[in-house]
Amino acid sequence: MQITVSGKQVELSDALRVRVSDQLETISAKYFDHALEAHVTFSRARSFFTCDINMHAGRGLTLRGEGEAADAHGAFDDAAEHIAKRLRRYRRRVNEHARDLAHRARPEAGRQYILREEDEAAEATGDGTALAIHAAVVAEAPAEISLLSVSEAVMRMDLADQPVLMFRNSATGGLNVVYRRSDGHVGWIDPSLAK
Repeated sequence: MQITVSGKQVELSDALRVRVSDQLETISAKYFDHALEAHVTFSRARSFFTCDINMHAGRGLTLRGEGEAADAHGAFDDAAEHIAKRLRRYRRRVNEHARDLAHRARPEAGRQYILREEDEAAEATGDGTALAIHAAVVAEAPAEISLLSVSEAVMRMDLADQPVLMFRNSATGGLNVVYRRSDGHVGWIDPSLAK
């Protein structure tokens, strides 16, 4: 597994880099043996350190863990436990999904865009309401639209710590969206049920 350890305005010791690499190798071998790469970023906020781990575990599966503590080692331990807890929690489901994935068709390709609203984006009418919003494309990346059940889509969204996930519903064949609501629950949009 390729592991990248970096710091944002923080000097990292060689001992910390070796410890991070060894512990992530151990976690990935114990719970998910075909992890591809991991990016670990340390930063300092006021009086504590934060650690952000993004692990690409193969087949479109991405895990994210965050931790904070008084020192960098403690912050990493917190983030690594977050990743290990997610892998333990979803281990059976991830393995079943990986076995089932071999029998499925390849995921559809899509594009993911990140938009930024321009300063003069909204043109106001006489009563102060906006007519149109124009946005500039900040970034674009390829994205997979996988064929999943609703529970598998929720699992993928939770594992990647994303607020929203678009997928093709394996039961109906239509495009669906699951998202994390502001009240903490999961929302599901299925246009085929509206017919």
